Amino acid sequence: MIKHNHSQPFLISIFLLFNSILLSATDFIFNGFNSSDVLLYGNATIDSRVLTLTHDQTFSIGRALYHKKIPTKQPNSSYIYPFSTSFIFSMAPYKGTLPGHGLVFIFTPVTGIQGTTSAQNLGLFNLTNNGNSSNHVLGVEFDVFMNQEFDDINANHVGIDINSLTSLVSHDAGYWPDDRKSNDENSFKELKLNNGENYQVWIDYEDSLINVTMAPVGMKRPIRPLLNVSLNLSQVFVDEMFVGFTSATGQLVQSHKILAWSFSNSNFSLSEELITKGLPSFVLPKDSIFNSKGFVAGFTVGVFFIICLFALLAMVLVQRMRSRARKRAAMEDWELEYWPHRMTYEEIEAATKGFHEENVIGVGGNGKVYKGVLRGGAEIAVKRISHENDGLREFLAEISSLGRLKQRNLVRLRGWCKRDQGNFLLVYDYMENGSLDKRVFDCDESKMLNCEERIRIIKDVAFAVLYLHEGWESKVVHRDIKASNVLLDKDMNGRLGDFGLARMHNHDHVARTTKLVGTVGYMAPEVIKTGRASTKTDVYMFGILILEVMCGRRPLEEGKPPLVECVWQLMLQGELVNALDERLRAKGELLNLQEVERVLNLGLLCAYPEPQARPTMRQVVNILEGKKEGQDSEIENMDTYLLQQLNSRDILSEYTQYFSYASHPTFEDIRHSSSMSLTWSKSIVEEGR
Repeated sequence: MIKHNHSQPFLISIFLLFNSILLSATDFIFNGFNSSDVLLYGNATIDSRVLTLTHDQTFSIGRALYHKKIPTKQPNSSYIYPFSTSFIFSMAPYKGTLPGHGLVFIFTPVTGIQGTTSAQNLGLFNLTNNGNSSNHVLGVEFDVFMNQEFDDINANHVGIDINSLTSLVSHDAGYWPDDRKSNDENSFKELKLNNGENYQVWIDYEDSLINVTMAPVGMKRPIRPLLNVSLNLSQVFVDEMFVGFTSATGQLVQSHKILAWSFSNSNFSLSEELITKGLPSFVLPKDSIFNSKGFVAGFTVGVFFIICLFALLAMVLVQRMRSRARKRAAMEDWELEYWPHRMTYEEIEAATKGFHEENVIGVGGNGKVYKGVLRGGAEIAVKRISHENDGLREFLAEISSLGRLKQRNLVRLRGWCKRDQGNFLLVYDYMENGSLDKRVFDCDESKMLNCEERIRIIKDVAFAVLYLHEGWESKVVHRDIKASNVLLDKDMNGRLGDFGLARMHNHDHVARTTKLVGTVGYMAPEVIKTGRASTKTDVYMFGILILEVMCGRRPLEEGKPPLVECVWQLMLQGELVNALDERLRAKGELLNLQEVERVLNLGLLCAYPEPQARPTMRQVVNILEGKKEGQDSEIENMDTYLLQQLNSRDILSEYTQYFSYASHPTFEDIRHSSSMSLTWSKSIVEEGR
């Protein structure tokens, strides 16, 4: 019987692979070059046994390749032979010339420099063939020009290129010292490639892993490589290829030099035989500034210039101090009080391009509002207030209140300016998304706020009003809370603005003014009777704000009953959720019924006709935030009371009885009021401030 030996084919395969590796072995080392060692193309020369790729010519290419092809890939296989190479290079600058562009260690299937261009293309590719997979080129670039076309990370980097000058991976040129932790990024030592210093590079490839390491010549090879990349070259390499260097200059010029080079695909320690001592240096000598002929003259001129500069600066400072003193002498008392927030008219005029009409973003009762951009790039909104309609009082109200308030849900007043008597400017942060009413009323669906966004903005305004009432050294009554005075920043956060009607007084005092101001439809019933505003009237306005934002309609609309009474009737019918904006209901954006009903109930509670029954803004915030009994000892009892009111029907009968004789004020109520003299307009009622 014949016995078959199954191990024989395996041994044959091992033998063939080993024999293939032996046949592919290529080893060489050059500690200095002769013309027979390499093939030279373009401007490449050998000078004193130094391989010089480029000289001082602009837009030149230099290439040097080992004089014959080397096996790089096993025939009829995807196996890539390993290799290890090391070389010492220098990029030598020329005195008085900006240096550039860099050099590349390459594997290429062809000789010559056809199909390549200079400058940023490094003599490797050109505009048409860059990125072609048919190039079959591997390159390790040492680039000293940052080219956005190739996504370069900076003007001093090392990168690995596959068929393209857009590096597969790149890193700042340098190394990690062995005396530091290898994972300590702060220990990295950057090396400037084109300062004339000599650097040694090691490039190893084995088992589809390429390592690139560099260090100053004479230093032991660092343990941690600069680049460590998994790279399959089976589709890049052909069976045999040339290996060598290419470089280029452009308008920027430097000399690219190779001083020594070793290569092996069988002996990875061959690089240790490179001579690293006694090499020529190409660092430019530093000229002593004290030896230059122009130093004495330059020093003399410099001293004279400095003296003149100090004299001029002193004159300017004296003139400015005198001018400021004259301005202060001419200032009114209120200008001196709010001086730190003052801006120059010229600065505001430049920001708004001379108050050009194309920058108008709104028109108010006392003037236009312009968009502007300050010199540093900050966007602003500028309100121009005229002396008409008591503009000075509005101006002073804004800078005396908003100018000193700091809260993230208030529109920030950047500064102010008085051009002349009766011409006032207020400068605010620009709110990218405009006012809240533009996102609720009469807007297309793409800009309309959904239910969740509306409730979030209502909470923002609640925090702002709470700060005005309790969070500052004085109590501030806004007196004009409405959707058009709520602005939206770039992140759609609500910010309360327009403090033209605001009043401040101590926390333990009651406001003394009895003059009627505000917007029809938002004023509480007691304001119509007494003209006295308080934190309770702000709460009432906030309740109207809740209802108009959630219902998507204004408090008073021609031919329709008042908004509060409509919502009230729906609540009596058990259909409160139907008060929600019909556009949201049509889209099915109800968030959840319990949340919608809770917010609408809160709106009705805040807009309750009897002032003492309204909650405080702190209680409003707690309800909006969902706080319940026991979370805050100071408001524990009132929180429980409010939550019970929102879920009970006891308040409904009381509300109904009150409506029978004290409805919300209308246009007609105010127009025919005989208790005071009023200035009538379509939306604002005021008699001084």
